[in-house]
Amino acid sequence: MPAGLLIATNGAEESWPAVEYGAWLASQLRVDVILFGVVEHLPAAAIDEQHPLEAFFGRAVAQFQENRVSYRLEVQNGPAESLIPRRAKDAGLITVLGRLGRSRLRHMLAGRSIAHLLAAIEGPIVYVPQARIPVKRLLISLGGLGYELTAEHLAIQVAKRARAEIALLHVIPPMDLDYPTARLVRTGWRHLDDTNTPIGRSIRKAMAIAQEAGLSARVIARQGLVVEEILAEVREGGHDLLCLGSAHSASAMRQLYTPDVTSQIAEAIDCPILTARFRPEPSPSDAGSEL
Repeated sequence: MPAGLLIATNGAEESWPAVEYGAWLASQLRVDVILFGVVEHLPAAAIDEQHPLEAFFGRAVAQFQENRVSYRLEVQNGPAESLIPRRAKDAGLITVLGRLGRSRLRHMLAGRSIAHLLAAIEGPIVYVPQARIPVKRLLISLGGLGYELTAEHLAIQVAKRARAEIALLHVIPPMDLDYPTARLVRTGWRHLDDTNTPIGRSIRKAMAIAQEAGLSARVIARQGLVVEEILAEVREGGHDLLCLGSAHSASAMRQLYTPDVTSQIAEAIDCPILTARFRPEPSPSDAGSEL
């Protein structure tokens, strides 16, 4: 269970869905909220001029009170892209983000802020371009490499509290390789949960995690380009929350060859996304060595 939620905003109206969603999520998980406001541009006029963040905070407090969520408010001056990752380093926090209202010119020159934040924040992230409350249908995308396990555990907690339906998605990309496992995946992609392939084992493990939580889950198989197929499933399936592992769980060398699926999807989607880097559980020998 997370220690709390860090809802980060620069006061842009585009980030308001993160506050709505964060308040709801905190009430479901029964955790406290830190509303972290970033003042990026101080008023150029009188020193007592009200900053837009003040009105934003007032609305947010009303939202927290309506959801009966305990909260505290923090404010810092500076650029959001550097301050938010720094504040998110506290252990146990889930960072909830919305759009920061950047201009198209800034997107062209510096790229989208969400791609930078996904790379810089080490803890779990919920990105909320649009609030979909309550969560009734939750989609977990399985990559077969195990990087989604940490995000998957968090998603199961949300689904259990929200009593949401769970769907497990696996996408088989186009393959040119010809070896036994590749042939098995290519020909039997609709029923990989019955195979001893990495994705088959991943599906069975996810099903077991759901069953242990008292939830049922169904499997969805798609074939094609990974990003396009995930986006199509979210759109066609009417899902309220997408759960993805993070490419930053992988080694630095692997990232040179693997596109950052999470960033690409975040830039093209309106559905909230839950993502987290894989954190392997310490073995008994590792735990003993720390004593």
